[in-house]
Amino acid sequence: MEMEKFSYDNGIVRKFLIATVIFGVVGMLVGLLAALQLVFPGLGFATDFLSFGRIRPLHTNAVIFAFVGNGIFAGVYYSLQRLLKTRMWSDLLSNINFWGWQLIILSAVLTLPFGYTTGKEYAELEWPIDIAIALIWVVFGLNMIMTLVHRRERHIYVAIWFYIATFVTVAILHIFNSFELPVSFLKSYSWYAGVQDALVQWWYGHNAVAFFLTTPYLGLMYYFVPKAANRPVFSYRLSIIHFWALIFIYIWAGPHHLLYTALPDWAQSLGVVFSIMLIAPSWGGMLNGLLTLRGAWDKVRDSAVLKFMVVAITCYGMSTFEGPMMSLKSVNAISHFTDWTIAHVHIGGLGWNGFLTFGMLYFLIPKMWGTKLHSMKLANFHFWIGTLGIIFYAIPLYWAGFTQSLMWKEFTPDGFLAYPNFLETITQLMPMYAMRAFGGAIYIIGVLVMVYNLILTARSGSFISNEEAQAPALTPTYTAHAGEYWHRALERKPLVLMVLAIVAVSIGGLVEIIPTSLVKSNIPTISSVKPYTPLELEGRDLYIREGCYNCHSQMIRPFRSETERYGEYSKAGEFVYDHPFQWGSKRTGPDLAREGGSKLRKPNSWHYNHMLDPTTMSPGSIMPPYPWLIDDELDVSLVSGKISAMRTLGVPYPEGYEEQAMADLNYQAAEITDDLMASGIEVAPNREIIALISYLQRLGRDIENKDQAVTTNP
Repeated sequence: MEMEKFSYDNGIVRKFLIATVIFGVVGMLVGLLAALQLVFPGLGFATDFLSFGRIRPLHTNAVIFAFVGNGIFAGVYYSLQRLLKTRMWSDLLSNINFWGWQLIILSAVLTLPFGYTTGKEYAELEWPIDIAIALIWVVFGLNMIMTLVHRRERHIYVAIWFYIATFVTVAILHIFNSFELPVSFLKSYSWYAGVQDALVQWWYGHNAVAFFLTTPYLGLMYYFVPKAANRPVFSYRLSIIHFWALIFIYIWAGPHHLLYTALPDWAQSLGVVFSIMLIAPSWGGMLNGLLTLRGAWDKVRDSAVLKFMVVAITCYGMSTFEGPMMSLKSVNAISHFTDWTIAHVHIGGLGWNGFLTFGMLYFLIPKMWGTKLHSMKLANFHFWIGTLGIIFYAIPLYWAGFTQSLMWKEFTPDGFLAYPNFLETITQLMPMYAMRAFGGAIYIIGVLVMVYNLILTARSGSFISNEEAQAPALTPTYTAHAGEYWHRALERKPLVLMVLAIVAVSIGGLVEIIPTSLVKSNIPTISSVKPYTPLELEGRDLYIREGCYNCHSQMIRPFRSETERYGEYSKAGEFVYDHPFQWGSKRTGPDLAREGGSKLRKPNSWHYNHMLDPTTMSPGSIMPPYPWLIDDELDVSLVSGKISAMRTLGVPYPEGYEEQAMADLNYQAAEITDDLMASGIEVAPNREIIALISYLQRLGRDIENKDQAVTTNP
């Protein structure tokens, strides 16, 4: 059989590997700064772009999309060529993919710290960047599909199944969650509101973890672990079950982030059921990865690559067991809104994604530069200090999570809250937060050691940009072997496999989202709930800009401990005008859903002084100061456009209210200013602090209306 000569494109892999390393270091350093700010709030330096609420989303986006994203592309571009025995279909598309993705990351760096955000976790980037993400993702997918079409290997290996599922599912998730109505170039409102927005967001948010942080890395596991161990995958049939069960079940599990909330009970129950079912395929994949090392465990002792990958797979198993357990309502009642969730996420991020990426780097750099790893001792040092970093990071946060929950829920024998002051629960966590920061710091030390080791490795060799290879052309016909497993036929048809993957991942989303969006009885309306005034709407936008949702929830669950502390539990009808929702996922500070209600209401002067210096009103607070809110003039240039956009989204502002909006804004601002003046605080009515105070004082007031009537839309 005649052999065809061609070359693999290592140049594009190198570009993504360098970007992976750079953004890994940057993203982790930003995360370390955020962790240290919880111990030393002054590390924000009283500047807006370094405040916790702004750098926390920068950290998550940098680690997820810059570090892990570039790692995915590096691994896919390397493995896909070799599994298909062909060069990537288009070098031009490969480079557009690379430079386009880096520009998207740069745009995140230039927007998030400066307050341009949608306020939706893991999807904070504004609408022009969302469009760019979709376009670059299509470029990546087109290049992959066309490479599949022009392959020289008929069989499509299991790793590629996961790559295909990643491409189609991330595209679906991103497009549907990013439906936004632009107000200006860098300002938009979510198309969805309240309960619907929460469901769509966590349908996306959970499955961004599933199909960006998990499925592509499972594909990389199925390629690099057998390569590093020089062993075949343990079970071909188990890989089939693992793939189809995982992509079908995962998509249903999003509602487990919204247990005990205003989300309809049936949707919560679906999330719980499918989350528990996830254990089976997840552990099937973990066992398939670990059992691939049967007969090769002696290699783990000498191979840094395998060390990292074994721990990575183990962390994957831990995370995918813990996640379903946390979705049980009895467990979720304890874990939700606490640092337990943060620990859970970082077992996956630091252990699964981080360590598998490091293993891949240690595997690829020597191969692509045609040399040996510079220092095995440094690699082993990185492994052990990285492992210790994970332990020192996670265990204190598990401890903190249990401490938080138990203190929130504890009552005295007389039936009163044992810790009525929320701050008491925070002060107990400071040693744990310090230990978490220490764990993150030593983890980063390991990463820096790796960078040094890899640079010296590359310098000792010569980069092979175009790696020569040869393989026979794909035969036009194929005759199935006797006794061939039925799935083999599907593996020869990538487009059919892609369509089936789309069907598998679409079913769960359609079943959950369509009824919640279309069946009005799911969201009872409350007649006393009214749209925000123009000033309150501006204040809400400032609240979102500053990332307050990173520390404060606006969702009171139906627990006695929460109703006693905050007031009446939250109803679905309260949020019908909230674009986007602000339920939050973490309580570093108290819930604010009833902040303006009679039970928790504070004078305007309290909020002014609290934002100027939180410690003056709450001694020991770890909340940073916000002096720029007092100094900066409120930008009202978009008031009319915001009112018009909200009306388009279904908020019942009267036709033509845009003309009256500024007058109403100024009138309400003057009222707050006069009240502050009476308290001895002199501030101009056109300052941002006035708008923020108006929003905070509005929270929870509608539901207190004695004449409220609850109705269900027909």
